[in-house]
Amino acid sequence: MSTHQFAQLPAPPYYAVVFSSLRTAGNDGYEQTAERMVDLAAGQPGFLGAESVRSADGFGITVSYWMSEAAIAAWRGHAEHRIAQESGRTRWYEHYEIRVARVERAWGKPA
Repeated sequence: MSTHQFAQLPAPPYYAVVFSSLRTAGNDGYEQTAERMVDLAAGQPGFLGAESVRSADGFGITVSYWMSEAAIAAWRGHAEHRIAQESGRTRWYEHYEIRVARVERAWGKPA
């Protein structure tokens, strides 16, 4: 996923899962797994899109957008995603935070 693309989203309401993280040193399969998770999420019912950025010091934010809390729960419990989550906890992240929010309003400046 490009770090400079906006997700194409429907009119609210929908949900945003904000994943803020600080990476550990080294790759150890991270890039491939991150790409796989975006591709896998894109095939899940209720997935609307994602936006992701990471700074040179390893701090990153990924926001994934979903139609419902049930879709988020299904993604959280997906078997391959659960394996990636465990790898994140043990190998790839020094620290992370996850926040879930319902988007009620959205606007912006068209490109």
